[in-house]
Amino acid sequence: MNGLLIRPRIRPRVAVVLVYTAAMCMNGLDSTIVNPALYTIAGDFGRPLSAANTVETAFLVALAVGLPVAGWLGDRFGTKRVFLGALTAFTIASAVCGLAPDLNTLVVARAVQGLAGGLLTPVGMTLLFRAFPPHERMKLAKVLIVPTALMPALGPPLGGLLTEHLSWHWLFFVNVPIGTAAVLLGVFGLREHVEGPEGKFDTVGFWLATPALGLLTYALGFGPSQGWTRPAVAVSAALGSVLLVAAVLHQVRAKTPLLKLRLLADRVYGSASALAGVTAAGLMGVLFVFPLLYQASLGASALDAGLSVFPEAVGLMLASQVVDRLLPRLGPRLLTVPALLVAAAVFATLAIPGVAENAWSVRGLMFLIGLVLGTAVLTVQISGFESIGPADMGQAMGLFQIVRTLGGALGIAACAAVIGGGHVTEAAADPGPYRTAVWVTAGLVALGAVMALRLPREAPQPPPFDNEDAPPPGEGLAADEASAVKG
Repeated sequence: MNGLLIRPRIRPRVAVVLVYTAAMCMNGLDSTIVNPALYTIAGDFGRPLSAANTVETAFLVALAVGLPVAGWLGDRFGTKRVFLGALTAFTIASAVCGLAPDLNTLVVARAVQGLAGGLLTPVGMTLLFRAFPPHERMKLAKVLIVPTALMPALGPPLGGLLTEHLSWHWLFFVNVPIGTAAVLLGVFGLREHVEGPEGKFDTVGFWLATPALGLLTYALGFGPSQGWTRPAVAVSAALGSVLLVAAVLHQVRAKTPLLKLRLLADRVYGSASALAGVTAAGLMGVLFVFPLLYQASLGASALDAGLSVFPEAVGLMLASQVVDRLLPRLGPRLLTVPALLVAAAVFATLAIPGVAENAWSVRGLMFLIGLVLGTAVLTVQISGFESIGPADMGQAMGLFQIVRTLGGALGIAACAAVIGGGHVTEAAADPGPYRTAVWVTAGLVALGAVMALRLPREAPQPPPFDNEDAPPPGEGLAADEASAVKG
């Protein structure tokens, strides 16, 4: 061939960015978009609200179940094959959800969505981080922030608007054209990477870790509202905890574990993972409890309460524009610790009597939360993987997502437990418990600031990056972006 290299029309790295963003936007949006429609769904099917809540529970539990095997599947069968397979299943399940003739069909299809979503996030980020060497990942902040922050924040108001002006079926139909286009682009634009896991599949680890995460997610989701002593919740919490302990002990001793827990011994990656769990607990907790406080203090509607936290997403978008500039200059520790301290102070300010009654104060503080906490979260997410080589990237991503998912669930459960299962009615409720729950989230973020002291002052020296997708000298991320613009 005389060295002749025929390049595809769409460069693989551009395809990775486009397909990842589309898929993660669908996944992130679906994690919150259904909540405002649960009352309508229950009414359409003639079922009580408690039955309709299984629509969300099925999604969250199935998502947790998919996380432990994501890294192994990507290494064994290839990240492109697993990612596009999960994206195809997610898209088909979305269509089935929209066409569901009864609640049972909707719940089953929603569970398939969750299972596929549990594979999409870690495998998708593995694709993304394998395609870009560590020194270029800071620029990925602009990509990572859209699905992880903007889409979940858009979910409640968009879900309310679609349900009110069209129907709840469109909450799922919107995924079909986006998912189809992303799959087609991925088929022709992505490159395959098969790492090849060592040894046989860890069957024991699978049967310990998978039900452990599913049972704990179920217990954390229903325990605060239905009571921890309810048999289903109590048994799920106890059995899930036992299985989780057994899973950890097995993973530490196994020669070829399903989850490489030894990666957590790396100071940078281990600290980043722990921080991800704590900050997710604080952020998800405050996004859960503050709309309730807003309604309790002002008697606002659910849509108004959802819109009150939207400036947080705007702040996150701004944070994504500055992290890549600040991180090389300040380093992970100096950028993360002050950001988390300011975020904790802002969280605490939201709990001060009189603050929630002022709509503009709320909007300003929510914007600050997005700006400072988003800066910390993105810094941790980018710098935490600089010491991880391509061979371990799939496993590291899976572990990171498990810790972050459980952290978010624990934060919501903690706030719900403090509230005590109270409900906001047309009459203004006592805002006291809601303010206490906000204080809890402030404490979690402050704890994160202390933990962030373990981060390095400077970015660690990255391991050798050997990737066939990496561009030749002079053709970095800027060249790919220019290619995307030119088409």
